[in-house]
This record gives sequence, structure tokens and C-alpha cells, in this order.
Amino acid sequence: MTQLEFISRIIDDNAGATKELARVVWGYAELAYQEMRSAGALSQALEDAGFTVEMGIAGIPTAFTATFRSGTGKPVAAILGEYDALDALSQQAALPEKAPVCEGEPGHGCGHNLLGVGGLAAAVAVKEYLAAENRDGTIIYFGCPAEEGAGSKQFIARAGYFDDVDFAYTWHPATENTVSGTGDVAIMGANFIFDGVASHAGGAPHLGRSALDAAELMNVGVNYLREHMIDEARVHYAYSDAGGTAPNVVPAHAVIKYEVRAPKVAQVQELFSRVVNIAKGAALMTETKMEYEITMAFSDYVPNKTLAQVVSDCLAEVGPPAWDEEDYALAYRFLHTYNKSTMKTIREEAAELYGEENVDEVLARPLDSVIHPFDPKERRYHSGSTDVGDVGYATPTVNLNVATACVGNVGHSWQNTAFSNSPIGDKGMLTAAKVLALATVRTMEDPALIERARAELLHKNGGKYVCPLPDYVDPPIGRY
Repeated sequence: MTQLEFISRIIDDNAGATKELARVVWGYAELAYQEMRSAGALSQALEDAGFTVEMGIAGIPTAFTATFRSGTGKPVAAILGEYDALDALSQQAALPEKAPVCEGEPGHGCGHNLLGVGGLAAAVAVKEYLAAENRDGTIIYFGCPAEEGAGSKQFIARAGYFDDVDFAYTWHPATENTVSGTGDVAIMGANFIFDGVASHAGGAPHLGRSALDAAELMNVGVNYLREHMIDEARVHYAYSDAGGTAPNVVPAHAVIKYEVRAPKVAQVQELFSRVVNIAKGAALMTETKMEYEITMAFSDYVPNKTLAQVVSDCLAEVGPPAWDEEDYALAYRFLHTYNKSTMKTIREEAAELYGEENVDEVLARPLDSVIHPFDPKERRYHSGSTDVGDVGYATPTVNLNVATACVGNVGHSWQNTAFSNSPIGDKGMLTAAKVLALATVRTMEDPALIERARAELLHKNGGKYVCPLPDYVDPPIGRY
């Protein structure tokens, strides 16, 4: 029996339980740092499968490791899992019309139920392979909460949990089957807290010092900053406390959240310092006090190119999900829930990926049915961010994308929540599990490959992971 045959048999034999666990986590739909039931279900499944579980790692109650050691325990492989949901994206499963299960409640609009459970299935398959073949090695499943919040992987990495890990693999639900060479940008976020003096806005406005004015002037300053930063950078904000709802009271307190993004960590840190200076200026102009609390920071993610080729080869060997006519028909119905403007963009992007001559055929059966090979010469960045980047600075790391939704599907949407509990999502998840498991055992059995991957990492990080968060910053549980 080949490695792929063995792994496929394990994953296929457990497919029913795997899909049921994904549905359970989908139903919990817990927000960042609140994933008690999801983490409990995943960790219990791994413990039942023979893993040793450590809960509450890195000071995060919903973060955990599940470890299986065979023989000498070397090499050490990691598979990353996520399971947090997104706010206000509740949606009925596999239904191509907007219909929340419960209006305003969270939903798995990024497919992390599939991500976490698919990684679990892969880890179990690797464990079974090590035991059956009497191979040396350790497989660790990392339960990583709050990727959609302030993250957890950077805290886990800072605590040293990846120091002895030889490599890490993960995956993400997507619209394509590929190991992308495109990176994800770094990000840094903080709460900016302004405090002034309350007063009667009509009777004694001269005695007041408005914290809301300070926050608004900060926004004005940042708007002018946007002209003077690199094109790839982004700055986002949202009020978390606008100082109350009474216009006849000068607001004495206001809190505004800012996040800055740029391709590299150093660029983010420099841009963030400029935002801080603008906040200081706003406080000076309004005679208020300002302090800021850093709540999150992710390093940029760039795949380890040495290992990315291995994962890409395994993806080609496993092949794309085996879609049937019902899957294509359901995907077509979902695709046509988008408006004309979005459909125009989807068509343009499909033409770029598949060729203009193939667009009509692809959009008539809108599920990715091919494997897109890894391009080691790729240098672009997505404008999104992920805490997987911090793992990639601590140990050689690769992310795999497998289609779980229709071509052109928009992430963080009600459509994505529906796909995350559908036959299409299930097939993508099981395909990803096979690729991750196969790539893991192939890598574990090639010491020279691991050495080349670590040499590439050394060139990237200089020999040590440096967390972008100051040491004094704890996971902002209940504060993000």
C-alpha cells in the first residue's frame, strides 16, 4: 500500500465522523477567544484518537496542543487548526439565499470549522501512519483560536511552542486548489483612548475638553497620512466608544481602534509609529490625554518555498475534490446570488486565472476542478493578514488552499457561511486533509529536505523568531 493509499483509507474511513465534527463546530460559531465548546470538541476528538492534550497554552484558555510521539520523536511536525467564527454572519447551511439561522449572530464565514477539523483529520492520519509503519516522529496539532480577532499564533510562538518544531503545515478553505506563492501582509492594531473633561455643551462648552473631538482629529490626521505611505499599506479604523449618545454633553471619554497593514513587519511598525504621533497631536490640539493599548500584531506570511513545492506536488497527486453534477448546480446557484458589479469582477478574475476563452465554461460549472501549480517566482502580497505569518518566522511553514466554495466566492460573507456546512465544503475539507497528511509524512521521511527548509528560514529570520508584539502585551481576551 502506498503512502497516499494508506492515508486516503484512514481519512475515508473516518469521513463520516469528520464531517459531523465540522457540522458541530459550524453550529457553535463562537467568536475570537470564546471558542470554549469548539476547542473542547476538537481536543476531545484528538484525545479519543490517542493524542496527549495540553489546554490553555500561551495564556489563552481556548488554545491547545495535541501531541502524538512515536519512537525517538524526531522529526517534529505541526499541523495548525483554527475554529473561530465571524460576527453577524449567521446563515442556513448550503442555502443559496440569504436566510440567517439567527439574525445578527455569528457564523463561519471564513470556513474555520472546515479548517480546524480538516487539520485534525490530517493529524490523525499521520499518527496512524507513524504507528502502523513504526516510524520515528512527533505530530502536534495546534489548536489556534482568534485568527479573526487579535490572533493566537504569535502568542504561542512567543511562548516557545514552535522552537522544537521542524516544520508546520496548514490549509484554508478557498475557491482554488493551489499552494499560492503570494504572501499576506503584516498588521498591527491598537485601541487609542482619549480622556478629556465633561461639560454642558450649551451652558459651559468652554469648560469642556472633548475626547470625541480628539478622536475625530486623529482621523483627519490619518487621512492626510494616507497620501504619504507606500501603495501596499492600509490603515483601518472603527469607533468602539464614541463618548455617549447625548449631543448636549461634551464627551469626556472616547476609544477608537486602528489597524495598519504593510507587506513587511518593519514597514508596519514604522507606519504604526506615525499613527501614534498623529494621536499625540490630536490630544495636544484638544487638551485631552491619550494612551494606546496594542492589541494585536501579525508578521507577514510568505510560504517556505522549499516545502511549498512538496505540498504542491502532493496536491497534484491527491487531485482536486471529486465534484458531481449536484455540486456544480449548487455552486451555480450560489454564484448568481451576487449583484452585477460583483459578477463583473468575478468574470474578470476568472478570465485572468482560466483564460478568457474558458470563462463561460468555468462560470457555467463554477467549481475549481484543476490544480494550479506553485510558482516559486511569485513576489506579490494579498492585502489580507493572518497570524500564520508568525509561525512562518518561527519554523518553516506552508499554507495550502483547497476549493470549498464556488469560483469567485467572496470571503467573510453569508454565502461562505453556507458553503462551510455543505457537501462542497465537506469534499474540499477531506481533500485538504489528505494533502496535508501526505505532505507531512513525505517531509518527515526526508531529513535533507527539512535541512534545506530550515536554511531558507535562517535566511528569512536570522536564526530567531522575534514577536512583533512587545513582551508586555498579553492576549487581549475580553478586550479586543
